[in-house]
Amino acid sequence: MKQHKNISYYLLVLTTFVIGACTKMDDYKKKYEPNGAIIYPGKLDSVQVFSGKNRVLLTGLFTSDPKIVKYRVYWNSKQDSIETPVTRTSGVDTARLYIPNLPEGIMTFEIRTYDNAGHVSIPVTLAGNVYGSLYQSSLINRGIAKAELQTDGSALINWADVNADDGLLSMEIKYADAANKQHDTLITSVPSGLSTSLPKFKAGSVISYRTAFKPNKTAIDTFYVDYQDHSVKAEVTNIYLSNTGPFQRATYDGRWGTLAAPWITNAAAKNKDGGTNGGYSSDAGGVINWETWGNTPVVNGIVYQATNAALPAGNYIVSFSYYSEVQSNSSVYCVAAAGGNGIPVLANLSTALGSAKMFNGANVGATSPNVTETKTFTFTLTTPQVVSIGFLGNVVGSGNPGSYFQVSNIKLFKN
Repeated sequence: MKQHKNISYYLLVLTTFVIGACTKMDDYKKKYEPNGAIIYPGKLDSVQVFSGKNRVLLTGLFTSDPKIVKYRVYWNSKQDSIETPVTRTSGVDTARLYIPNLPEGIMTFEIRTYDNAGHVSIPVTLAGNVYGSLYQSSLINRGIAKAELQTDGSALINWADVNADDGLLSMEIKYADAANKQHDTLITSVPSGLSTSLPKFKAGSVISYRTAFKPNKTAIDTFYVDYQDHSVKAEVTNIYLSNTGPFQRATYDGRWGTLAAPWITNAAAKNKDGGTNGGYSSDAGGVINWETWGNTPVVNGIVYQATNAALPAGNYIVSFSYYSEVQSNSSVYCVAAAGGNGIPVLANLSTALGSAKMFNGANVGATSPNVTETKTFTFTLTTPQVVSIGFLGNVVGSGNPGSYFQVSNIKLFKN
């Protein structure tokens, strides 16, 4: 009986405690929820932020709560915001909002939804990257390892390899074909081993190209590097020069002669037949040749021709093939000079656009007879102009055959 009374007592105390606790909870709700329980509309689900150029794209899904009528996005420590109305359907609806005029850098966004009674959802917060002028300034065009005109008339572009994570999308190339028709070609980028063929390329012209980047795979904007020109190495010999090897003669005595037009030979270069011939011999089908025999030196001898039209501005390569045997102190240069009036004498060689020394030495065999060497030099034109190209120098020494050189061909490339 006593035990039963104790149990009843404890139950009475517990009931009193529960009733008191509920009373306190009701008092708390009356104080902090005077209008009843707090109602939170459904939040925006599956929210994503996509990077752009001084902007972002924010997307999300409305999967519940048909009472939502709008949502608001805050950023810049809630100093800026955009409010967007929502028309809910019976299914899942999509939020898609572009936020413009953002500064470059990492930006944090807070999204809240609202129902028609003014209730506010709990926030959804996430960050995204905004790209702008700093990112743009870091971009450079994809490098070109080699660009050359091919024998079939196409231009072959070999692109430099890039990192697969560089965000490089494509290269856009503008060029002219042999018929002067303009082309605009888009090349999808691959990181390594990429080559591009441009058919019927106009020899001597350049390509103009730019590179497209995306800062990340899901970015909404593409960034472009400014167009830049790149030369395509092409032989333009037959466009601007003629009689370039095997060489044709104007006069001839059985072996020696003078070069046919458009070559011009000065008097100092005519060291054969009493000053009648020189600068040409019939060896190997026709070569430029100065040879001393019986102490008939060439001093400041010159043979040259001027281009038949102004060369466009750009970089050029002169290439020539020769063989020689020099027994005495002789110096011969291949030279390019501005204008159509010839190339300078040795004392004024510094005024030339460019030159290459063929040989220089006492008792030096530059090559073995009939073993050909090829040398090159470059020059640059900042404006279109006619250029004189030829050979200049001294060949001295006596004996049989004395000192000599023979040039088998000369070529001009635009680089």
